[in-house]
Amino acid sequence: MSALLNLEQVDAFYGSAHILHRLSLTVQPGERVALIGRNGVGKTTVVNTILGLASLRSGRIRLGTRELPRPRPYLAAQNGVVVVPQGRRIVANLTVEENLLLGAASSDKRRKGPWTVPEIYRLFPILQERAHTPGTALSGGQQQMLAVGRALMANPSLILLDEPTEGLAPVIVDQLGQIFNAVAKQGTALLLIEQNMSLVVRVAERYCAMAKGSVVAQGPVENSPAGLRDLEAHVMV
Repeated sequence: MSALLNLEQVDAFYGSAHILHRLSLTVQPGERVALIGRNGVGKTTVVNTILGLASLRSGRIRLGTRELPRPRPYLAAQNGVVVVPQGRRIVANLTVEENLLLGAASSDKRRKGPWTVPEIYRLFPILQERAHTPGTALSGGQQQMLAVGRALMANPSLILLDEPTEGLAPVIVDQLGQIFNAVAKQGTALLLIEQNMSLVVRVAERYCAMAKGSVVAQGPVENSPAGLRDLEAHVMV
């Protein structure tokens, strides 16, 4: 079975700035992978390269069996890959429900799956309570739930989660961890870009640690105090 996401020896740039250096990374169908590392090592650039927002200069990107010599956001969507971006990017003049419907509208109409507005409301009851509220009027944690729900409305094979717990209270982080695991049980693969290692050990089954624009270590995630210390050591490199 082909990997959902396969980056091989990728070099990526912003203008003349060389950010990713021969980076290789895979995510298999249904797999939960954490991409970890300090700020500034290029984690978000991995996402931006897949979307074509950073310039792919060499290497290969495949989504399933399709190679993307010139990545673009619509190509990712067509191949079942969606992003929950850092900062959430809720559309200010749309209600909660309209933001959810936007996720379905931007998807490939041929894609079928379990996620509908009623199913999102079952996963996030607070969103149903606030369905007709402007999306940006929600709390930070509720906006993150909305961003995840909006992504799920595309019925993706793979969700890229870019720092989803940034700035959130620990109780909300715990809720999101439960939600990510519930999503994974439906068969959706996750690439979790995160610095909260306690969340990583609860959600991910494999980690890839980055330093200086490359993956420098990877292995299974051990949900134990020793495993948590090992992951935290990678983030401090």
